[in-house]
Amino acid sequence: MIYLLWIAGVLALDQATKLLALAQLEPYKKVEVIDHLLYLTLTRNPGGAFGILRDHGLLVMVITAAISLGLLGALLFTRLRDGRFKLGLAIIAGGALGNLLDRARLGYVVDFIDLRFWTVFNLADVAIVAGTVLIFWHLLRRARPC
Repeated sequence: MIYLLWIAGVLALDQATKLLALAQLEPYKKVEVIDHLLYLTLTRNPGGAFGILRDHGLLVMVITAAISLGLLGALLFTRLRDGRFKLGLAIIAGGALGNLLDRARLGYVVDFIDLRFWTVFNLADVAIVAGTVLIFWHLLRRARPC
């Protein structure tokens, strides 16, 4: 199934970039990539998105695992027909699994992309947002005015 390849691809790219960040960056030391716009800053997030539930890592891990299983179940065991919708689910699942793997392996999520006006994030977070945007775009295109 092509969507499983998307999940694996997102997961692999996410984990590869996090391994590079861990190997090449010093924690909390900013490295400017694009003048005043893009920095690389290695951080550790033991909580959920935006650091919420920072003292409840196990709860965040259980919630993430449940969401990931739900997404996989929707892709594998339902009769979703629209490819864009399924692709969005697959991209979200790949990102969720990437962050879940960090939590299970390290006890925190590795973040390193720093735009200075937003919280530091990673490619798994980008995938989750991109997949969500793709699903909303699909739903908006299907919506018909009354």
